[in-house]
Amino acid sequence: MRYKNLITTNVALLALMFGVTSCEKVLEQQPYSAFTDESIFTSSDRANLALNGVYDAAQTGTQTLAGRGYPFGAATIEQGDNRGEDVVNIASFYQITYQGTYTPATANNIAMWDNNYNLINKINIAIAGFKKASTSGVLTAAVATQFEAECRFLRALSHHELLVHYARPYLDGAGSQAGVPYRTYAVGSDESLATLAKEARPTVAEDYTKILEDLDFAIANLPVTNPSGAVYRAQKSAAIALKQRVYLHMGKWSDVIATGNLLIPTTVTPATPTSTKSLIGAHALLATPSAAFGYAGGNSVSTENLFSIKNDALDNGSVNGAMAAMYGATELGGRGLVAISPIIWNDATWLVDDLRRTSLYRTGGAGNNAKAIVTTKYTDYVNKSDNTPILRWAEVLLNQAEAEARAATSVSSRAVDLLNLVRNRSLATPTTQQYTVASFATTTDLLTAILKERRIEFLAEGRRWPDIHRTAMDPVTAVRPGGIPAKVSNGGISGTTLAQYGIGVAVTKGQAAISYSDFRFIWPIPASEISANPVIAQNPGY
Repeated sequence: MRYKNLITTNVALLALMFGVTSCEKVLEQQPYSAFTDESIFTSSDRANLALNGVYDAAQTGTQTLAGRGYPFGAATIEQGDNRGEDVVNIASFYQITYQGTYTPATANNIAMWDNNYNLINKINIAIAGFKKASTSGVLTAAVATQFEAECRFLRALSHHELLVHYARPYLDGAGSQAGVPYRTYAVGSDESLATLAKEARPTVAEDYTKILEDLDFAIANLPVTNPSGAVYRAQKSAAIALKQRVYLHMGKWSDVIATGNLLIPTTVTPATPTSTKSLIGAHALLATPSAAFGYAGGNSVSTENLFSIKNDALDNGSVNGAMAAMYGATELGGRGLVAISPIIWNDATWLVDDLRRTSLYRTGGAGNNAKAIVTTKYTDYVNKSDNTPILRWAEVLLNQAEAEARAATSVSSRAVDLLNLVRNRSLATPTTQQYTVASFATTTDLLTAILKERRIEFLAEGRRWPDIHRTAMDPVTAVRPGGIPAKVSNGGISGTTLAQYGIGVAVTKGQAAISYSDFRFIWPIPASEISANPVIAQNPGY
């Protein structure tokens, strides 16, 4: 983050905490620029607006590439997909990310860093303000603590996003590699800037310790159901799910299971996937795979979603970032810049009659999509109001399935049941197509199926890169070799037909894999950060 700008615009930063959607209005006539850190938390209305401003910073940042959905409004999805092999970058928009040609001056990399730390700084300002408001009686202690818990959930989410892009995975040396600065104080004074400028990189393990501390606080203090925004605001189930995800990235399988058991009932019923509901929040899979993506009451507004980032017609990732624009078919109003790769589409283990193939993707079209298959998970091509799915019930179930499989000494029947819960919802005839324990000769075979199911279920949701990152040092080496897998050539689909697509059809991978040992496996720290803070070491190779 550009520190000189931080100190000169700190009042503006505080004012921007009010810059939420148009339905939120400041109740007083005082102009935004007149608010200070002393005045912003002097009423409960202003404190609520400050919290809304934190969520807004998570959606569309105000720093580099502002308005394109950094960090979580859209960019986490698009960058997470384009770093992997299961989408194709059709045009040049994501070329640097897709090809791995980034440098310390690459705009997308800088935007992810700057906007995450901008969000973190707003969080830290807000937490200090809520505590002050509680002491002065403006907020009750209970409300101030809940607001702090929501902020600490977002702080954990944000730092984890930074770790999966800019640091080596935890399994590389049990977290001994260089992590990212974990900031728990507000930057906005000469004293705080001086502290920040001397802040060396902690280890990945130290980062994870602080992430877990934030999540433990969030779990203890978040409500079971948040009536003022539901899945758009953090609630207890979301914090538990994020903690489960974090343990999965750390390879701590017993902790994944213990955390998941706070949500997943002891008895699950794969034959009727919708009947298994979470113990907290009553989350459940919907009857069809398309129901959580705008086909039944609005994207990400369902029992299936534990936490989503809200977009609307007036506040979204814009034509240069919104998911419907980037992924959407051109003849429907999208730009068609990101298509589904034949690498995953042609995989024969993804059954031909899987409902996800027919209900969440389409072929052909015009313009950029004339030669490709694209997703219809995001469908508001006009208003770009599709919400960003951050945590879904399907992920909780598959996280648990993977941990159960890894922790067992033989093929785990519970892991198979959890896998079938997600898979059966999409199968044409689940009673005959579902897996059994006998379907897998070894635990590795079961793990391979679980990881493949993740690729299918979360395709076009940005989860591919985090899975590539966390499994790069996987002790079960047969599951997937480390590194960035080979991809279809950038620019995507050659020829004039859809001939490259077809279940079981061989795929030409024109872009070579990048090994885990290659410096390009992780992103560089932005040059602006290195310049402002000389003690932050650049990732080797850049």
